[in-house]
Amino acid sequence: MLTISADPIAFTIGSLTVTWYGILLAAAVISMIIIIPRDARRLGINRDLYGFFLWCILGGLVGSRLTYVIGHWERFIGDPRTIFGFDGQAQNGMIIGVFAAALIYMAVTKMRFSMLLRIGDSITRATPLALAIGRLGCTINGCCHGKPSPFEYFPGAITYSPTSPAISLPVEDWGVPIYPTQIYHIAWNLITLAIVWRFRDRFKAPGSLLFFYFCLYAAGDFGIRFLRVDPAVVAGLQQAQVLNLAVLAVFLPWLIIKMRRYQATSESGTEAETA
Repeated sequence: MLTISADPIAFTIGSLTVTWYGILLAAAVISMIIIIPRDARRLGINRDLYGFFLWCILGGLVGSRLTYVIGHWERFIGDPRTIFGFDGQAQNGMIIGVFAAALIYMAVTKMRFSMLLRIGDSITRATPLALAIGRLGCTINGCCHGKPSPFEYFPGAITYSPTSPAISLPVEDWGVPIYPTQIYHIAWNLITLAIVWRFRDRFKAPGSLLFFYFCLYAAGDFGIRFLRVDPAVVAGLQQAQVLNLAVLAVFLPWLIIKMRRYQATSESGTEAETA
């Protein structure tokens, strides 16, 4: 049996408490700042992307926190001041927040939508890696945990033996075999990264690689959520699963249309050259 017994608190300096979740969240952001410009140059994007990064980071933080608060409103309604914090984030909301922030940035800077899509393609290697790093923080923190598992050994189950009251896992689940959903999320993000990297050259239409990544992420996340304890909101589905279906409903048809249009345009150009 795999047992998690790490203290979620990395260290304290006076009244300042630094958690592993916060450290790994910062590491995830740094990894994106390092990787995305290199991929952007590979795609021939020469714009200064750091202003764009700032908008997207802020949008991701706001979107992830807002989605988490809405999904756990009963925890915050008694003390609304606790809404403002970083103790809980939702990765689906982070992706939606980043996308919304990117659209706002495009409108403010008058960036062409085609350029925005090309920049979006450049984030498809960094984003799943960053999300995997963030899920390491979830694993240590005990949040985003699974339901009680009928299995006794990893990868079917893990247990928590907390060394700190800071852990997010409810006391009644300490020592109980539960599905290691945080680790499943890490694995799916890394698998998504491998798939996107393997097939990146096949998605030449601007934005198509980004939409392909969105669909992959949503499909895997939708399945993993059945093993989590989050409450159902619609038709037995969790809030994140509803968002995943919305992502698939929007981006899968969009991806198909873009691929077909690009293929038709390429074929027309080839015919014109050979005429």
